[in-house]
Amino acid sequence: MIWLIGNRGMLGSDVEQILESAGYSIIKSDRDVDISNLDALQNFVGGRHISWIINCAAYTAVDRAEDEKELCFKINSDGPHNIGILAREIGARCIHISTDYVFDGKKYTPYLEDDPVNPLGVYGKSKAEGEERLRAHCPESVIIRTAWLYGKNGNNFVYAMLRLMREKDELRVVNDQFGSPTWSMDLAGLIKKIIDTHDAPSGIYHYTNEGSISWYNFAEKIYEYAREIGILDKECVIYPITTEQYPTKAKRPAYSVLSKDKVKRVFNLHIPFWYESLKNFLLSIK
Repeated sequence: MIWLIGNRGMLGSDVEQILESAGYSIIKSDRDVDISNLDALQNFVGGRHISWIINCAAYTAVDRAEDEKELCFKINSDGPHNIGILAREIGARCIHISTDYVFDGKKYTPYLEDDPVNPLGVYGKSKAEGEERLRAHCPESVIIRTAWLYGKNGNNFVYAMLRLMREKDELRVVNDQFGSPTWSMDLAGLIKKIIDTHDAPSGIYHYTNEGSISWYNFAEKIYEYAREIGILDKECVIYPITTEQYPTKAKRPAYSVLSKDKVKRVFNLHIPFWYESLKNFLLSIK
C-alpha cells in the first residue's frame, strides 16, 4: 500500500491520478493529517501495511515564508523529520519532493545532486533542512529536487501569465533568472516509475523537463501556444526586465538549472523538453 501525503495539491493530485490508473492501492491525506505532529501521523497509519510514503506536502509561498518562518519550517522541515521517523518505525520507504531553491544560483552550469547546498531564503533553507532530517531517519529515502513546477490543480506561473495576458495589453517579465519548467504530470510519471522499479536506489535525484530558459522566454512561449491553441483571443506585448526592476521579498537563485543525468541513467528515463510538455499541458486544459 502507498500513502500519498498532499494529494489535493498540484503535484499530489497528478500522482494520485497516475497511481490509481495503474491499479496501485493508495491511502491519501492532505491538511486533515498534520505532518508536523508525529502522533497524528502514527494514528493515521493505524495497523496498515505501507510500503511507500510519498510526501508532496510543502509550504511553497516563497515570499510569504520570509514573514512566516516558523510555519514554513514546521511544514518543510519538521514534516519530513516526522515522516522519516514513522517510515523507520513501520519499515516503509519515502519519496520526498524538494526544490532548486536549496542552491544559491551562482554556479551557471547545471547543478549536480552532490553539489553543496546554499539556500538564499527561508523557503530554501527549510527545504534543505527537511532533506537532511528525512535522510537522517530514513536513509532509504528517494528525494527529488524539481523546479518551476506547473500543473492543472494549483496556482502556478502558467496560470498567472494566462490571467495577466487576458487582463493586460502588455507585461514585463524577468529575463535574468534561468531554469527549467516542469509539468507536474511528467514528475508524477517519474514517481510512478520509481515505485515500479524493484529496489529503486535511494538518494537525491534532480528532475525537470529538458532545456533551460528565462522566465521571459517561458512567458513568450506560453503566449505563442495559447494564441495558437485558441485559449487566448487577444494580443499582449511582453517586455524583458531585470530582477532589479522586479524586486521581491525573497531572493531567487539567478541560475537553477538541474542536471538530469543521474535520474535518466538510473531509471532509463526519457524526459520531454519543456516546450513539448507546455504545449501538451495547454492542450489538456483547453
